[in-house]
Amino acid sequence: MDDLEFDRAFIQAAFEQLARQGWRRLSLAAAAREANLSLEQARRRFPNRMVLLVRFGRMADARALAEAPATGPVRDRLFDMMMRRFDVLQAHRGGVLALLRALPAEPELALLLSAANLTSMRWLLDAAGVATHGPLGRLRAKALLGVWLYAVRAWMHDHTEDLSKTMAALDRALDRVERLARWLPGGEAESDGSELPPEEPPPSPLGDAPAPTAP
Repeated sequence: MDDLEFDRAFIQAAFEQLARQGWRRLSLAAAAREANLSLEQARRRFPNRMVLLVRFGRMADARALAEAPATGPVRDRLFDMMMRRFDVLQAHRGGVLALLRALPAEPELALLLSAANLTSMRWLLDAAGVATHGPLGRLRAKALLGVWLYAVRAWMHDHTEDLSKTMAALDRALDRVERLARWLPGGEAESDGSELPPEEPPPSPLGDAPAPTAP
C-alpha cells in the first residue's frame, strides 16, 4: 500500500470514528487499528489530528484540481471545481458535520481550517486563470472563501441525493460576486477591488461554525 492509498484508508477510518464519537474523542491510533492499518505508518503520516484535517483538505483540493476545466467562463470553472470539493465532503459527511459542530468550542481549530481553506481558494482561482498575487489577489481569495462558506452552510442542511440545494446556493453566491466584481468574467481584474463583497468572517475552511464549514 503506497502513501496515497494509506492516507485514503486512514482518513476514511478517522472520519467514520469522528462521526460516531466527535472531535474531542477522536483517536488516531484507534482509527488505524479499526482499519487494520500500520500504527507505525499512521504515526509517520498523521502525527496529530491537525495533520489529518490538512491532508483531508488537500484530498478535496486534489479532487477539484484533477479535472479542472481548462476552458470556459471563469465562473463556470469555479463552480465545477467547488462542487468537486463538495463531492469529497459528501463522501465523509458524518465526520465533516461532527467536525463543524465542534468548531464553536475550538477556536484554534477554526483558525487552522480558515487558513487552510483560504489557501484552497487561491489554488482554485489560479486554476481558473484568476491572478491571486498582491492585495487584490488576496481580496479575490477572501471573496471566494465567502462564497465557499455560504455554500457549506447550505450543504450542511442539504439532504438531496444530487446536492441540488448546495448547487443552488453556490450558484447564487457566485452570481452575487459576479455582479459586484469584475474579476470573475475575464479572469483578470479590471477594478481596484473596491467592488468586491465584504469579507464574511470564516469560522473554517469547511464551511461555517455555528452554521459551520469544511476542508
